[in-house]
Amino acid sequence: MIGCGALGRAIAKLVDAGRAGDTKILAVFDRNREKAYKLAEELSEKPKVVESVDDLLKMPEVDVVVEAASQEAVKQYARKVVDSGKNLVVLSVGALLDAELLKQLVELAKKRGKKVLIPSGAVAGVDGISSASIGEVKEILLVTHKSPKSLGEEAEEVEEPKVLFEGDALEAVKRFPRGLNVAATISLAGIGAEKTRVRVVLDPSVERTVHEIFVKGEFGELYIKASNVPTPENPRSSYLAALSVASLLKRLSQEVVVGA
Repeated sequence: MIGCGALGRAIAKLVDAGRAGDTKILAVFDRNREKAYKLAEELSEKPKVVESVDDLLKMPEVDVVVEAASQEAVKQYARKVVDSGKNLVVLSVGALLDAELLKQLVELAKKRGKKVLIPSGAVAGVDGISSASIGEVKEILLVTHKSPKSLGEEAEEVEEPKVLFEGDALEAVKRFPRGLNVAATISLAGIGAEKTRVRVVLDPSVERTVHEIFVKGEFGELYIKASNVPTPENPRSSYLAALSVASLLKRLSQEVVVGA
């Protein structure tokens, strides 16, 4: 695993508790070595703390690398991971809206016979969006209500809901590189970043980040709402995102897969 912050720690503890099927964490890496060593000590099955991603990729027993760090980490390591013959799970999905990077990853994955896997993250219904997009989809809108707590120092004091951003998913991910990876996930599952509309609302009436997705197409209409509990250590990270990774890892080893 690359990244031992709040989200990485939540994922690691789910895996360590057996909630990701037969998956085992064999190695962890973080630029902050202290975080990596602290996480390794907290797990019952002690993973190796590697000094670099190159060291991790030299381990033949590693089948899947989970990125739980940042868009910058995806840009720096993703190609190297896939080219080494490992499957890659990407959480910082906003990085994949870089068309050239995505193209290179697709080519490497084909060449090596591996997969780039994107979990559903902090929303539900990604399977429905993907299915709908096989047909004609006319509109996808993501409305995200963020509490002042989830924005931290970026938040201003408001008494009424205030629209912070309205535009396409490509611009939304640039404006909120850590908090709107869901916009990128929806875009990749659906009609693309430039056609996916996003509205971000600073809302003092909500305690949790709330994502609402509206989809219209020839299939009919789809409405999805997720009100997310944060990870224990960081109000900006969704616990559902960690659970979605555990679910994805579990499905990789299952004979019967539902909702893939």
